[in-house]
Amino acid sequence: MAGVDRVALLLMTIGEEGAAEVMKQFEPKEVQQIGIAMASLKDVKREAISGVLDAFMANVEGQTSLGMGSDEYIKKMLTQALGEEKAGSVMDRILIGANTKGLDTLKWMDARQVADIIRYEHPQIQAIMVAYLEPDQAAEVLSFFGEKVQLDIVRRVASLDTIQPIALQELNDIMEKHFVNGSAGGQTSGMGGVKTVADMLNFLDSSMEAPLMDAIREIDEELGVQIEDLMFVFDNIGDIDSRGIQALLREVESETLVLALKGADETIREKIFGNMGKRAAEFLREDLDNKGPVKLSEVEGAQKEIISIAKRMADSGEITLAGKGEEML
Repeated sequence: MAGVDRVALLLMTIGEEGAAEVMKQFEPKEVQQIGIAMASLKDVKREAISGVLDAFMANVEGQTSLGMGSDEYIKKMLTQALGEEKAGSVMDRILIGANTKGLDTLKWMDARQVADIIRYEHPQIQAIMVAYLEPDQAAEVLSFFGEKVQLDIVRRVASLDTIQPIALQELNDIMEKHFVNGSAGGQTSGMGGVKTVADMLNFLDSSMEAPLMDAIREIDEELGVQIEDLMFVFDNIGDIDSRGIQALLREVESETLVLALKGADETIREKIFGNMGKRAAEFLREDLDNKGPVKLSEVEGAQKEIISIAKRMADSGEITLAGKGEEML
């Protein structure tokens, strides 16, 4: 089972109240992924449930401080894992039970709602809010704007570096029009930059990405090259080493993989086949041969889903990615 499926199955075995408490600790995107996995679980064998519970208990037994540590221990652990700024936000939710507020509320909203909220704000405010979102959500928000506005926002995001506390406070004040009052921290926050733009464009539909990149290159060729160098596209899967490919395949649903490979070139297909067991590769080849015509949008959606998984695994150190302008060492 994929990792998210194991999480979903575990939460479904501990009851509604317990699962709800656990879900409060996840980020918006994780909640969505787990919710989808929960909804898709059916005909689960008893052996699968036992396996997930056994693995969880083995993990718990290895965490000697679990349930016995003080708030101070938890704070130190989170700071080590996440850094001081992010740890503070997580601590609020875990130890204080604070509700999501201010800019964080945007991450829980539908992309169209976010677009409607920021539509009439100053372009610089729009850019900061878009930069604050996860790349896939930011890309979807951009899709609700015209090409001219997209270009303006993207260029402003690319030029962002750090945001002063007073600016964050002003943004939280804007959110007060729609949500509960939030407060900004006293430190500058790093957000935006060329890498943020590259991550957003990775999730933007190709029909929008191509003309937007053309417009960026026309205005600022150097910026266009910098963005392209940092983008990770499906073809870059071929640059991942064998161990990384195998780890990635364990997290990808078989139907998603089939759809994604329908639009992949032979080199990528062979890279995937070569990192599967002989029998599994044969089944995959058969599935590809038997799969009828599919919409381009479905293929692109599957490829973007795999890219998203790969980026998440890279962020956690499970695999190493190489973008267009990078070489594997």
